[in-house]
Amino acid sequence: MKNKLNPIKSDFSIQSFKGGFDNNFSYILTCLKTGFQIIIDAALDLENLAPFLKSTSPVLLITHTHHDHIKYINSYIENFPDISIIGNPKSKNNYSIDKFIAVDDNTKIKIGELEILCIHTPGHYFDSICYSVENVLFTGDTLFVGRTGRTISNGSNIDDLYESVYNKLLLLPDDTHIYPGHDYGKFPSITIRENKKISDLLQAKNKKEFINKMFHYEKNRSIGS
Repeated sequence: MKNKLNPIKSDFSIQSFKGGFDNNFSYILTCLKTGFQIIIDAALDLENLAPFLKSTSPVLLITHTHHDHIKYINSYIENFPDISIIGNPKSKNNYSIDKFIAVDDNTKIKIGELEILCIHTPGHYFDSICYSVENVLFTGDTLFVGRTGRTISNGSNIDDLYESVYNKLLLLPDDTHIYPGHDYGKFPSITIRENKKISDLLQAKNKKEFINKMFHYEKNRSIGS
């Protein structure tokens, strides 16, 4: 049978960890060619990830600075003195400034043999970033399985969210697999193609319709964030 999956360009593994404040996800992305390890969000206590961290100088990618996503960041800094922290230039400095590396929109960074694209996606929060490596996208709270993030907190903006989701993320290849910041959907991960099919919030014809759909979603929602 012909393999329908795209060929892998470089070797990497993704390990998912769930817990934190509200079914948060943290991830370890490992470059299997070099051993370099990348942590996405400090949402879980380090003891959950520590048995799987072989690198003494991992890189920490911050998807945004809502407290639940950076809650344990000081512990990561204390335990990994050589850690590098990457995030939006607008992020609050909840970490040692000498360890923080600000990345602009559409910046490409190379960690090990992995090339990672940093995509600024304000909306759910002003400093949101998604990180893309090959056909994988770590979306934080910008895009979940089954819906977008919400825009109810200070620092959020529904117009920005529409631009980020519809004019950036949904323009990525349909076979892109999203890995969100919370386990809110029927599956922990999903392709953009399938997410468009199951999510009414990803089927708007324009911004006005998206805002209307978000209004009805908030009016009728019962659980989740």
